[in-house]
Amino acid sequence: MSINYVYCSRLNVEPYSLYIAATDRGFCYVGSNQGNLEEVKQWVDKHVSNAQLVLDDGFLQPYSEQLSDYFNQKRTDFDMPLDIRGTTFQQKVWHTLRTIPFGEVKTYSEIAYLIGKPRAVRAVALAIGQNPIMIIVPCHRVIRKDGSISGFRGGVHMKRLLQQLESDVINK
Repeated sequence: MSINYVYCSRLNVEPYSLYIAATDRGFCYVGSNQGNLEEVKQWVDKHVSNAQLVLDDGFLQPYSEQLSDYFNQKRTDFDMPLDIRGTTFQQKVWHTLRTIPFGEVKTYSEIAYLIGKPRAVRAVALAIGQNPIMIIVPCHRVIRKDGSISGFRGGVHMKRLLQQLESDVINK
């Protein structure tokens, strides 16, 4: 059995400090703001068989650059290879999230409708919460039907910051 390498690095762009990870196939994980290496290890252990985690800033440099440009309001989309791991249902939800335009929001109900499962709002919310590459798959653009902000793996504060960042870019 061959070893599956997962490379990770810490990205620091004020006010964000988070771990990111990629495999030879593409970008696979964004950690929570101020998260630790243990968070990455737990995700890798659960989702990548026979994996070895390697700290490698150089390998992650192209991904770090795109995320840094996003945080610094110089990028509105991403063009990186992805290695996103999840169930067929999760993949469908995450693909739909990637269609939400920069700076716009959709509700959990709208996402459920868009994937053809209008009664599966809770399942959609759960799939969104399991998104391993937040920001690139923009789960921060999903809100409750009443317009309020709900849970986010990176924290509700980070979700607000990301929505504000996108609003600021659009309103420049």
